[in-house]
Amino acid sequence: MRTITEIRKIGKGLRYYLYLDNEFFGIYEAEILARYCLKTGDKFEDDFFEKLKIENGDYACFNRGLNVIEKSLKSEKMLYKYLKEKSYPNECIERAVNKLKSYGYIDDGAFCENYINSYPMKSRKKLKYDLLTKGIDIDLIEKKLNENLNSEVEEEKSFIEAQRYLKNKIYDLKTKQKFYNHMLSKGFDYSQIQKAWEEIVNGRS
Repeated sequence: MRTITEIRKIGKGLRYYLYLDNEFFGIYEAEILARYCLKTGDKFEDDFFEKLKIENGDYACFNRGLNVIEKSLKSEKMLYKYLKEKSYPNECIERAVNKLKSYGYIDDGAFCENYINSYPMKSRKKLKYDLLTKGIDIDLIEKKLNENLNSEVEEEKSFIEAQRYLKNKIYDLKTKQKFYNHMLSKGFDYSQIQKAWEEIVNGRS
């Protein structure tokens, strides 16, 4: 049997320090404490406090995840990494992520499509690379790229980037070499780069 000896509010927020038998037991959310109407002097068995710790961790982890998603979309892997960096236990993170997925707050397909449409000038290769680093499955990336991009769109991207890079430049060999290196670094294919170069040099405006 353990006794709650102190519940002390933290600043102006909705979190409290909880002490059992005059020893610090952890930081608890107001919602969790209110759920059981806990107050100083209450006595419970150890298993109650262990259950309370898990419930508090799940609640805090879920709300932290929800808050960050509301600010900006996250892939499942990005959210997991974020919550891990905030030192939540793996079990709490798994439950929070699964709950957020079931509510539709985490959807890697929607995230993937939104990312592709948010960067209209990025090449297919660059988009694929970026999405892989964000933890999106390669098959899902390919599916969304095929749905949102085609060869004509990619060629137009290549031309626009080439036009931007070559503006006010002399079309000599040195410029051409630098141009190819620049375009390759942007993820465009050699054939797209060559076509864009020829169109610009030959006067397409």
